[in-house]
Amino acid sequence: MPASIILKGLGSHVPAKRLTNDDLSHMVETSDEWIYTRSGIRERRIAGPEENPSDMGAEAAKLAIAKAGLSPADIDLLIVGTMTPDLPFPSTACILQKKLGLRTVPAFDVAAACSGFLYILEVGAAMVRSGPYRNALIVGTDKMSSTLDWKDRSTCVLFGDGAGAAVLTRSEEPGVGVIGSILHTDGAGVGLLLQPGGGAACPPTPTSIEERKHFLKMNGKEVFKVAVREMEQVIRDLLVQQGITSAQISCVVPHQANIRILDALATRLEIPMERFVVNIDRYGNTSAASIPLALDEAHAAGRIRPGDYILLVAFGAGLTWGATLIKWHSR
Repeated sequence: MPASIILKGLGSHVPAKRLTNDDLSHMVETSDEWIYTRSGIRERRIAGPEENPSDMGAEAAKLAIAKAGLSPADIDLLIVGTMTPDLPFPSTACILQKKLGLRTVPAFDVAAACSGFLYILEVGAAMVRSGPYRNALIVGTDKMSSTLDWKDRSTCVLFGDGAGAAVLTRSEEPGVGVIGSILHTDGAGVGLLLQPGGGAACPPTPTSIEERKHFLKMNGKEVFKVAVREMEQVIRDLLVQQGITSAQISCVVPHQANIRILDALATRLEIPMERFVVNIDRYGNTSAASIPLALDEAHAAGRIRPGDYILLVAFGAGLTWGATLIKWHSR
């Protein structure tokens, strides 16, 4: 039987600054009612100019390491999920490795946008299960405010900044931890959600800046339709793969993209909405930080108990999506 890989410690961090819907109504043509009815968001956190993804990630990581009862010296591997790296290169993981005072362990980034935490969870679990690594630190961190066009009310109202982290380790308890995962990518949907400028295909020029190509662009209606369809299907596929039913799921921790997406999933899967962890009203969409932030809050609130089946699901740019099933450990 494969080794059990558990999430031994969780941590999260959000910036202090709150940006409410009423605040946004003074920046773009919008209102609290318009934003809330379309997204479920009331406010979001915004990082300051000197607060980078690595800084938020470091705060979340320190908490996760401490809650796991470990020290930085115990970490053998660092994987960061982000779509807003501190720098184009080197990786944010390299910067975070120094800030945490880790040994010269392997450290790298994974760019899977809002699905980033599921991707780094899968990679980290596989490396701990099969390699020489005992404790892997995985961190989802994004400063989405750095990508937003604050003149575009269709996108700037949806996102916020934050970070979440987990320590993955082996457990002698059988049949617990990460027990199944399905991940997907469809590059045909690249144009639905992207930042056109800033990479090698479109480096910064006066023209690209004037054309506002260095901001996030999204076809919201199409993303919504694809997200609901594919998230529903990947959940159904994962439940069949693992031989359980939706009724056995104690807690769904979804990517916090839009409350209407979550409502649609709950209805289609016949899972009561009260089993969904929802904090989008306070944080908006924090991309790769979304799931670990919600998971940490749910665990702290006592919503996750030993033996519970926890379902994680996400959808993001790429297009990427996936679902992971966890059976919570008892020790």
